[in-house]
Amino acid sequence: MAQKAAKTLAARNASLLTRTHLISFALHFLFLALHWLFNRPRSLTPYFTLACPTLIIEFYLERLGRPVYNPADGSLRSPGEDLGAAGLTEYMWDVLYWTWGCIGAACLFGDRAWWLWIVVPVYSVWLAYSTFMGMKK
Repeated sequence: MAQKAAKTLAARNASLLTRTHLISFALHFLFLALHWLFNRPRSLTPYFTLACPTLIIEFYLERLGRPVYNPADGSLRSPGEDLGAAGLTEYMWDVLYWTWGCIGAACLFGDRAWWLWIVVPVYSVWLAYSTFMGMKK
């Protein structure tokens, strides 16, 4: 029974990571293509400043959740961590999704859309505050 749960987790993680990489590639390609072809958005500085942490998060989630198979016989060695877990993993997904939204908004509305990213640190402060106040009670 445990082996079936591990295989299910491995399949779910692999499909989630593949979908994440495809969406990320498509959004980054669209942003850079619009920039180089139409010079819209004008500046790459906010893109590199705000998208690099997301790429680091994506790499970390890849290392954390990618299933590992035995090269000799193809059996599952490790299913990876649950990428749907609550806590820090959930927060990383929130940052990833929000940055994707900001990239899409920057493609549509220009450089001013990067100001939407200010929600990430505000959300972090609110989350820390609510956690601290919850522990205090």
